[in-house]
Amino acid sequence: QVQLVESGGGLVQAGGSLRLSCATSGRTFRTYAMGWFHQAPGKEREFVSLITWSGGTTNYADSVKGRFTISRDNGKNTVYLQMNSLKPEDTGVYYCAADGSSARIRDKRPDYWGQGTQVTVSS
Repeated sequence: QVQLVESGGGLVQAGGSLRLSCATSGRTFRTYAMGWFHQAPGKEREFVSLITWSGGTTNYADSVKGRFTISRDNGKNTVYLQMNSLKPEDTGVYYCAADGSSARIRDKRPDYWGQGTQVTVSS
């Protein structure tokens, strides 16, 4: 069983930055691909980014390319999402996800989800 706990959300002005963290339990963190998803108010949860277990491969939604950076620290069992140049449309709940398969994350079918952290970007 893997537990994911997100943190780092908050209120920021457009153009600002936030760094989200997702701390995981369990000794198998380094074997999991990790991802971030965004759910805007009234909309479906959407893929934002993923990183493979080694950190060697990352993937981003077109809407965040060049603005967001995903990274992981396997020693701390934590994955991060650095969000720069934030826009009002980035507002919503951000969820962390974990799965042995990066493909399952990309397909929005990870085995594990966090509880989410709220990000609000004011214009």
